[in-house]
Amino acid sequence: MFAVIVTGGKQYKVAEGDQLAVEALTADAGSTIDIVDVRLVHSNGETRVGTPAVEGAKVTAEVVAHGRQDKVIIFKKKRRQNYRRKKGHRQPFTVIKITKIAA
Repeated sequence: MFAVIVTGGKQYKVAEGDQLAVEALTADAGSTIDIVDVRLVHSNGETRVGTPAVEGAKVTAEVVAHGRQDKVIIFKKKRRQNYRRKKGHRQPFTVIKITKIAA
């Protein structure tokens, strides 16, 4: 059994027991969240596709941890103009573990 969910503007194909890093969520580590934006559910050889979401489908996940990705350096330069700008960015993320897919 697997499902396609939407969180943080991105789609993920998940199954029970999967761990994945998604865009930062406001839930505390150790808490449980319900994702109701389920686009597709496949179980027992039957596939249900939503328009846009599947009615009554829900994916339950546990928040494992929060973190920040590696730093990305943004460097701008215009030659012969003495123009240099250096910035860094670390994108926050949340690691979740899929516990249940309810169709």
